Amino acid sequence: MKNRITICFDELKAQKRTALIPFITAGDPRPTLTVSLMHGLVEAGADIIELGVPFSDPMADGPVIQRASERALAAGTSLHDVFEIVKNFREQNQTTPIVLMGYLNPIEIMGYETFVVQAESVGVDGVLTVDMPPEEMTPFGELLSSHAIAPIFLLAPTTTTERIKRIAAQASGYLYYVSLKGVTGSANLDMASVAEKIAEIRQQTELPIGVGFGIKDAESAAKVAKVSDAVIVGSALVKLVETTPKDQLLDTMSAFLNELRQAMDNAE
Repeated sequence: MKNRITICFDELKAQKRTALIPFITAGDPRPTLTVSLMHGLVEAGADIIELGVPFSDPMADGPVIQRASERALAAGTSLHDVFEIVKNFREQNQTTPIVLMGYLNPIEIMGYETFVVQAESVGVDGVLTVDMPPEEMTPFGELLSSHAIAPIFLLAPTTTTERIKRIAAQASGYLYYVSLKGVTGSANLDMASVAEKIAEIRQQTELPIGVGFGIKDAESAAKVAKVSDAVIVGSALVKLVETTPKDQLLDTMSAFLNELRQAMDNAE
């Protein structure tokens, strides 16, 4: 059976559209809100959802997503709760791919096999472990693949051609190109450099390439949509969670994402 991520990208390619992949942290601002936010994101134009697993030391993330993890942990969100959130989401939505994005420590504490079996049972489609290098990924990656879950990897502006080949050989689903040197929510995009690097990556793989770490608004999303297979937006959405009253949050996030979706579609 094809992974939902592959199905999604195949359908979008046929439609000549770029995937929109929003990121939110599970349990932020509280676990009971996450499922309704996920459904709202899909209705607003999300094709795939990256769901952050809260962790106490999210080293790749800037202050906005760090605070989101802190809020989620303060609300008592555990990895078991993240699985429960995905399970509840799947009661109404069986088609939108879900990628868990986070760090190795909570997975190691649970145990690789237990994590993978539970992830498959609730309907997780991909796992991106920020601090698991490809050199150490093989046993975990094979376990994920054997349960039809895509191991997803990050590529950076500094990733060499040889390393791109090595990572692409282990990856499935899509590759996540970090468009900036720095943490999430960093400085402005240099689109010429992004386009050049994506062209280099495409020479080494047929996997879809998503771009994230610098997309703040409709304008930047539209520019990235022209050169990539997916636009990934995280910090800008998570900032809305932090600054918007809870009773207005769903409408505000949906309006923001819908604006990005429209800009992307108009750009293509």
